[in-house]
Amino acid sequence: MTLQIAPSLLSADFARLGAQIQAVERGGADLLHLDVMDGHFVPNLTMGPPIVKSVRRVTNLPLDVHLMVAEPDRFLDAFAEAGATMMSVHVEATVHLHRTIAAIKALGCRAGVVLNPATPVVSLEEIAGDVDYVLVMSVNPGFGGQAFIPRSESKVRAVQMLLDAQGSSAAIEIDGGIDTRTAGRVVAAGARILVAGAAIFTHPDPEAATRELRAAAAARLTV
Repeated sequence: MTLQIAPSLLSADFARLGAQIQAVERGGADLLHLDVMDGHFVPNLTMGPPIVKSVRRVTNLPLDVHLMVAEPDRFLDAFAEAGATMMSVHVEATVHLHRTIAAIKALGCRAGVVLNPATPVVSLEEIAGDVDYVLVMSVNPGFGGQAFIPRSESKVRAVQMLLDAQGSSAAIEIDGGIDTRTAGRVVAAGARILVAGAAIFTHPDPEAATRELRAAAAARLTV
């Protein structure tokens, strides 16, 4: 799979959201990542379907909706209707993961599963053949701007090994502490979708930051 850069709107300036989306588009962003937090599954409260719908009106980029919520099945229809292209759910957040993944696909969206830092890779064994992508959290979910957990690189490698063993072509996405220093390392480990928030939106020029991140990541891209 080709390398994809997914700016995370969690770190964007919502007073200038449209302009910031245009900036990362000019910088070559492939996706927009939207973190949905419910204040229950994670200790923060963020965007809901109305924001996804508003973002959909100002961009043609795919919308990568990361559901950091308890009982995600309750929200799938609303986010699909709002314009989500992709939806990912946490292994820990749903009792019937296979059913949830199937429901996302039935809504016409790509379906992903998310692993928290302490969630073992083996939890993917029975679902690897059904997902379109696996999101590896390289920070604990709930807040932007956190430091990258170094052992996340080995976790990406382990996920890739499991996917290969299962005959799955699912892409590996990574989220948390991704910047020009860590991007190349996670790409070398197997990640192909890089989520970056603070590294892009706290930069004085998000357009340039998007390009710089891609260049740093592409330098380590071998396949």
